[in-house]
Amino acid sequence: QVQLVESGGGLVQAGGSLRLSCAASGRTFSLYAMAWFRQVSGKERTFVAALNPSGDSTYYGDSVKGRFTISRDDAKNTVYLQMNSLKPDDTAVYYCAARPWKYGYSLSYYSHEYDYWGQGTRVTVSS
Repeated sequence: QVQLVESGGGLVQAGGSLRLSCAASGRTFSLYAMAWFRQVSGKERTFVAALNPSGDSTYYGDSVKGRFTISRDDAKNTVYLQMNSLKPDDTAVYYCAARPWKYGYSLSYYSHEYDYWGQGTRVTVSS
């Protein structure tokens, strides 16, 4: 089992940057695909980015391509989301998620395919 704790959220002006972190417990972090989702109050959780266990394959939602970067540091059991050129539409609660990786899997943008979730960190982008 994996426990996830996000940090790094806050208030930033449009055009600014933030880096979110997600610290994972457990010794098998390197066996999990990791992802970030976000949710605006009253709306469904939406996919932001995903990263495979080896860190050499990524997948981004259309609205963040070219602005956000997902990465991982297995030595620190941490996944990051670097967010640049932030827009007011990026305002949301950001959640980290983990999916045990199996042979034949591909990166997924479906939230139901991720087994473990953090508590979320709020990002507010002012105009």
